[in-house]
Amino acid sequence: MSDRHPFLYYFFAFIGIILGRYLTIAGGAHLLINSLFTKFLVKQGIRIDPPVWESIHRDIKLSIYSTVIFAFIAAFSIFQFDRGYTLLYSDIDRYGWWYLGFSFVGVLVLQDTYFYFIHRLFHHPLLFRWFHLGHHLSRQPTPWTSFAFAPAEAIFQALFLVAIVFTIPLHFATVIALIMTMTVWSVFNHLGFPLFPSSGYFRWCGRWAVGPLHHSLHHHKYTKHYGLYFTFWDKILGTEDPNY
Repeated sequence: MSDRHPFLYYFFAFIGIILGRYLTIAGGAHLLINSLFTKFLVKQGIRIDPPVWESIHRDIKLSIYSTVIFAFIAAFSIFQFDRGYTLLYSDIDRYGWWYLGFSFVGVLVLQDTYFYFIHRLFHHPLLFRWFHLGHHLSRQPTPWTSFAFAPAEAIFQALFLVAIVFTIPLHFATVIALIMTMTVWSVFNHLGFPLFPSSGYFRWCGRWAVGPLHHSLHHHKYTKHYGLYFTFWDKILGTEDPNY
């Protein structure tokens, strides 16, 4: 194929894309919270802790390590796509429009399930120090914490993305939507304070979807709230805080 590129081309391209995405979304959220929206949030009774720069610098450093690992995995996937070894596709008519939505929701559920069980596993005392301690060094999470994984944990997080492109037919648009959803949702979960009122529609959403309050409790109570997107595994397996 004439449009094939060497592995290193993809690798460095993805480093730029992933790092740029992280800095834009996490940095944008940090800027909005700590400058533009500060007075508004205070008026709503939301307490904003001042940023701890030492913690933020540590989170950014870990996120750069994660960027390199995710870039390697993404480059490997595209490199294999060029050679026809993945199930990625670009022609929507191949599976139809309905499959875009179905595959998107299906992979979200699969990723949430995968994340719950490896997240809970990494909290085991024998594994926690090596796999997950880096993420929990920020007791008060910020948007910068969203991508702050120890290298060992980042590898396991990235392996899910490799697995799905070799086992599930996915349109490129679906993959992009999944990655953006994961990024934005993770930043949202690490705001460190509840953004919406706990009543009405938002109360119902909070029962079934992971949000800032739900995940902040995990950073304070390590044995509770392991979900990524949804709360049902925490409910089913008894790891939801009864006071939530």
